[in-house]
Amino acid sequence: MSDEPTTPLEELDGEQPIEATEPDDLDEEALERRSEALSQVVKFGDPVLRSAASRVTEFDDDLASEAERMIALMRDAIGVGLAATQLGTLRRMLVFQVGSEAEPTVLVNPEIEWRSDEDLATAEEGCLSLPGVIVDVERPLHVRARGVDVRGEPLSVEASGLEARVIQHEVDHLDGVLMIDRAERDQRRGALRALREGGTYAPDPPEEEDAAENGTGSKPAED
Repeated sequence: MSDEPTTPLEELDGEQPIEATEPDDLDEEALERRSEALSQVVKFGDPVLRSAASRVTEFDDDLASEAERMIALMRDAIGVGLAATQLGTLRRMLVFQVGSEAEPTVLVNPEIEWRSDEDLATAEEGCLSLPGVIVDVERPLHVRARGVDVRGEPLSVEASGLEARVIQHEVDHLDGVLMIDRAERDQRRGALRALREGGTYAPDPPEEEDAAENGTGSKPAED
């Protein structure tokens, strides 16, 4: 693991933890859209989230329509990324949009062909499929991913910061890997307990963690 301090994602790129946060400034209509979008997302415990997706071989109108649906659901859920497996579809396709001014990107059959394995950062991540849970995850700061678009045309993406993190998070989904698999042991156990009990989990701030180590603060929940 890197010895770099944990860095909130909003400090990396002005955004909130991926894939989504709990917004507190939405109007009633937006909250209803978000609730409807989240109801269509597969949640932790469904075996599809632990399944590897298959490569896309047919590039037709149905694929393009599914990509548009994924983008709409991602936006309505106030997310920055979404993988097809999170909608119960085992095919390798993901969408992401980091920042309200950015154009949404669809990446089909994505592969991460390069990572900055010596340039790492640890930051908070959330997930639409693991509601109420946030964990710290260490990932490379920079990546280059390749794949194709919905028409089958080659597409390459070079990304840094939050965008790189989102891409890695979504590619993990397509491989059946969840963010909690990449968290430290204590956080993984706390997150799993919250998911089983229908609660919430987030890591302690650094000062609270230091207090816990000294026996003066509360410790993370354990099984």
